[in-house]
Amino acid sequence: MTLENNRYTLSGGIDPLDLVAEYDAPLYVYDGDIIERQWNRINDAFTYPKTKFNYACKANTNLNILRLLRGFGAGLDCVSIQEIRLGLLAGFAPQDILYTPNGVSIDELSLAAELGVRINIDNISILEQFGQKYPDIPVCVRINPHILAGGNSKISTGHIDSKFGISFHQVPHVLRVVEATGIRVEGLHMHTGSDILDAEVFVRGAEILMAAAQNFPDLDYMDFGSGFKVPYYPGGNATNIEAVGEKISARFADFCADYGRDLTMVFEPGKFLVSESGFFLVKTNVVKTTLSTVFAGIDSGLNHLIRPMLYDAHHEITNISNPVGRTRIYTVVGYICETDTFGVNRKLTEVHEGDILCLHNAGAYCFSMASNYNSRYRPAEVLVYRGKAHLIRKRETFEDLVRNVREVGIFVEVDISS
Repeated sequence: MTLENNRYTLSGGIDPLDLVAEYDAPLYVYDGDIIERQWNRINDAFTYPKTKFNYACKANTNLNILRLLRGFGAGLDCVSIQEIRLGLLAGFAPQDILYTPNGVSIDELSLAAELGVRINIDNISILEQFGQKYPDIPVCVRINPHILAGGNSKISTGHIDSKFGISFHQVPHVLRVVEATGIRVEGLHMHTGSDILDAEVFVRGAEILMAAAQNFPDLDYMDFGSGFKVPYYPGGNATNIEAVGEKISARFADFCADYGRDLTMVFEPGKFLVSESGFFLVKTNVVKTTLSTVFAGIDSGLNHLIRPMLYDAHHEITNISNPVGRTRIYTVVGYICETDTFGVNRKLTEVHEGDILCLHNAGAYCFSMASNYNSRYRPAEVLVYRGKAHLIRKRETFEDLVRNVREVGIFVEVDISS
């Protein structure tokens, strides 16, 4: 979103205030031109010729976002059967979907096998069960490299105490299961966490995975996960994707020469592709002054965007109704009966009741984590792409809240008059 001539616009010159006027607030808006920019950037950063990017769709599973990325050439990384089905509905071929669950039963893996997608297994118990049941279906194995990385403990997934993956020290056990069941390991996978800045973290993890690969002679691909950080502040820190691409491309080419053939190098970006494309537009319900704080209370809450409360995540906030007004200090809060604070002591151009505020970086893990807490409706979603705005999800209604509720005749009226 850019400010020109005292007016904020999205790609193609679309005014976000016009979108609120048409679709109401709160409203999620995604700029598809930014998604395309991020796709081109990551695609250009890796020079190794057999590099594939599987979009980690848990970041944003709207079918239209999935179809847009499929059109760019992305594969799909899924963590549930439901995400697999969304991917198939969006037109992804089964072989372009990697299913990477955690802690699911063999029954769910069986459903994935029936759908024909690639299977990634992250514990020895399930590997043994799957190998006995489906010895002819090749699998990927998720390795835990024991690297502590990521923006905070809740999004760090590769450390020694993590529930994710099989310890690289347990590779001999994996090999015994492979020998006993006859199953073929076609890929190795790792993911150390999200919001990783240091390219060397990826290189260290890659070295561990490449060392483990020497034990598996029939690999087709190696998946190095993702976790690339995007900037949350103007001029904020972000992963130097070009440096990562250069280092790992060169190192992987050397590895493949030693391995004896060229494997596919896979990454699974989610936030990197869609986070910066998202703008969450909310209306100011009330400006409330207390003894110490000026609150801007908005028509949303943790039911729509929980990341600040769950992860202490930072989202820049802009008053797009008053682009060049006097600057004041506000704490932006929601309307949920919990402490749902989006930003403390933020410098905003003066906010009046009815003003539209924009929360930036709302394209990843925002709508996908939304709920109906306090029986509030989830917002509408709009995709802006190449100068046109498209409604890609309608706002929920009361009928949506009660759609699956079934009344049962177990209640009796009680006379309390006496």
